[in-house]
Amino acid sequence: MSGFVQHVIDALSTGSLYALFALGVAFIVGVARVVNFAHGELIMVASYLVLVFVSLAWPLVVLLVVALVVLLALAMERVVFRPMRRADGATILIMAFSLSVFLQNAMLAIAGPRAKSVNFADRLIQPLTIGSLRIPWLDIVTVGVTAVLLVALALVLRRTAIGRQLRAAAEDFGMARLVGVRADTVIAVAFAVSGALAAVGGILLTVQTGSLTPTMGLQPVLVAFIATVIGGMGSLVGAVLGGYLLGAITVVLQVALPDGLLPYRDAFVFVLVIVALLVRPQGIVPGRFSAERV
Repeated sequence: MSGFVQHVIDALSTGSLYALFALGVAFIVGVARVVNFAHGELIMVASYLVLVFVSLAWPLVVLLVVALVVLLALAMERVVFRPMRRADGATILIMAFSLSVFLQNAMLAIAGPRAKSVNFADRLIQPLTIGSLRIPWLDIVTVGVTAVLLVALALVLRRTAIGRQLRAAAEDFGMARLVGVRADTVIAVAFAVSGALAAVGGILLTVQTGSLTPTMGLQPVLVAFIATVIGGMGSLVGAVLGGYLLGAITVVLQVALPDGLLPYRDAFVFVLVIVALLVRPQGIVPGRFSAERV
């Protein structure tokens, strides 16, 4: 029983991190109809900023990293995405991919190709022992932080004026503009929220791995897109559910696969994702984007 509980906690922790990644991507997809490949680079920049500010008190590190990544996300929207807003989807997709490669190479030029290590909030790696259970504090913090962010985001979307505008834009952007929703403001806020989620995810990922490379954002953004597609393109709730489902599948395969097949775990994950999409191509919670795509 203790082993089962341990695996459930691992799945919740992994799923929470994946949900943060997916929600950041889904926010931009839902509001701006843009697939932002550079979201992974926001996560990467957040991790390198932790290294820059690691000597400061941890609350100050978190505030500085979140603020700077949000500013970078806003700069991306204003300088790159806004001028291309009326371009066709293929052009925007290529531009987003080019931005991702540019940011990777910029960090490569600044920090160098070698992996760097950072020791931040190392106490979270220590386990909390409850009977025979040994739960890393990082797992508890990851689940707790994700829960707080999801509740806060839900309250903002439902109880504030800008939240209602975001929901309206995600439902039908054209109609929302006709009733007075300002496109520039709504999309900028969506990018800011996405940047904040990427920053928090990057901080948690840094504590978990302690290793930084210019290409470290590739895996998180891949996970985010997979979870977003599973959940339903354009659906924020679906993105969160997709993240938790993907986390659960990852942990189950980690436990169930024999040692000889463990190196191929991700391949099995992708096979299951393909099967799920063949059965339900619109995702768990179909969004407007999913309906347009199908």
